[in-house]
Amino acid sequence: MTWMDTAAELRAARVPAVLVTLAAVRGHAPREAGAKMIATADDLFGTIGGGNLEMTALTRARELLSEGQTAPEMLTLRLNDKAPAKYGRQCCGGEVTMLFEPLPVPASVAIFGIGNIGLELTRILARHDLDLTVSDSRPEQLEALDELEEPVARIRREFAVVGEEVITELPAGAHVVIMTHDHAEDLHLCSAALTRGDLGSIGLIGSNAKWQRFRKNLASEGFAPEAIDTIRCPIGLPDLPGKAPATIAVSVAADLLGRMA
Repeated sequence: MTWMDTAAELRAARVPAVLVTLAAVRGHAPREAGAKMIATADDLFGTIGGGNLEMTALTRARELLSEGQTAPEMLTLRLNDKAPAKYGRQCCGGEVTMLFEPLPVPASVAIFGIGNIGLELTRILARHDLDLTVSDSRPEQLEALDELEEPVARIRREFAVVGEEVITELPAGAHVVIMTHDHAEDLHLCSAALTRGDLGSIGLIGSNAKWQRFRKNLASEGFAPEAIDTIRCPIGLPDLPGKAPATIAVSVAADLLGRMA
């Protein structure tokens, strides 16, 4: 398996990692320039030469993961008996420069309801590096996704009569946008989202009047006021006017992307 295969598998499994590359080698070193390994919090794939070199790289990679760093960085090590060495000395005599490239888990967004606005929102978000779930209880609505240009996002389609089942499968921290054609369906999805308790955000399309009705219904289901208030309704940027589907989608997308930054 190549490092690219490993990186792809880790991304699909939503496991954050760091790609470590020997960017430059001067003199003698255990591996040639271009050698790579991938480190996660619990695993190591590949090798850049073992010994103090590799352990120093592994330690720094895991520090980057624990700190949530996303910017790449460089680190240079001398491989001689006079150089500082925490994990045993290497006397190859050369010098290596390592490039650390974090491979963070992409944000996850789920759109429930692929009507006019939902389709436009999907069109916008599909151009970003996201894990994007789109769900509708009407299979014909999902067919409209065939018209989208080749996406950057990884898109998962979910035809679900009971959308609550899709919500239970979302990763922790996912951002949920609820905009189905049916207010009763919207309410069930809001309830399921609040039950999760570990989502990144919950947005509900609708007016203030709709939201006041929903607040009462959710309270009658036993949800605490502070939990209910985590749902945003109306959604989008309040200062962006217009009711055209594309305009609303731009507003909602801008708000979402700001929350994921």
